[in-house]
Amino acid sequence: MAAREPKLNAEAFMSPHPFSYVRPHSMADAVEQLARPDALPLGGGTDLLTLMQDDLARPATLVDLRAVPGARDITAGAGRGIRIGAAARVHDVAQDARVIRDFPALAQACDAVGTTALRYMGTMGGNLCQRPRCWYFRGNVPCYKSGVAACPAEHGESQYLAILGGGPCWAVHPSDPAVALTALAAELEIVSARGTRRVPISEFYTSPARAPERETVLEPGEIVAAIELGHGNAGGSQRYEKLMQRAAWDFALVSLAAVRTESGDIRLVLGGVAPGPWRVPSSVEEDISSGGLDPDDVATLADRALYNARPLARNSYKLALAGTLLRRAIAELSAT
Repeated sequence: MAAREPKLNAEAFMSPHPFSYVRPHSMADAVEQLARPDALPLGGGTDLLTLMQDDLARPATLVDLRAVPGARDITAGAGRGIRIGAAARVHDVAQDARVIRDFPALAQACDAVGTTALRYMGTMGGNLCQRPRCWYFRGNVPCYKSGVAACPAEHGESQYLAILGGGPCWAVHPSDPAVALTALAAELEIVSARGTRRVPISEFYTSPARAPERETVLEPGEIVAAIELGHGNAGGSQRYEKLMQRAAWDFALVSLAAVRTESGDIRLVLGGVAPGPWRVPSSVEEDISSGGLDPDDVATLADRALYNARPLARNSYKLALAGTLLRRAIAELSAT
């Protein structure tokens, strides 16, 4: 039986700030509505409505994108390429036969997101654009995300924070699909009232050293409209693996997307360890592609992949977890 689409009940969410709700039926109307001051896009609402409840988001208008034609579609592209509308549900991507066949790492990553209910409600665009789950930020403790030049987590409860690419903010991005999409060299179609642009997902997430208050390159009024996966990244050897504190329904402590394309290119991307998906240095990937690695070679390459890691006081365990995932993936890919 198909899941019933949830309806927005503003009173039920008890936002401390009043807002209006619009449901445009064209992309042109949607971007026009989003050009208004303090308008925010709404997909499944699994993150945004929580932010509103916690007074971390104060939209004047919510623009529901789910009725926009094509926004929820998963369609064939050139060759074995696929285009995924940003309002497509995470569950639908995980269960799509073409995704499972040609981009299994993405299907596995989508299937690893949260609970069944969250996968049915959450959209791909919303998952890619969700805010970090740092305890301090979510608890309204002043920090870089709220415009204060301080990171209370750095010397506090740092168990779940970054070991790579962090500073001055050390929050990690929680998206599972983003990690797989980075390994699959996906491109994002970004639209606004100003026009359309395409951004490789590898360039979508920002460094906190440049802009600690934000996570993506999206400008006000812009939304992710679609995700495109190219024919050249279909097939080959792919896997996504996620380590969690609990057996299920949790965010990744560490995750890894590992891809060997049909042309022989290797891509290894870690999640849960950095402010965005973290790709392993290309020199490591090139050495893996040569093949014929013995266990010592595998261990050496895994260590090289984490050479720049700088764990905080309470998250050095992530080095061991990441090393385990890397060794497993490197041994498998080098034997392919």
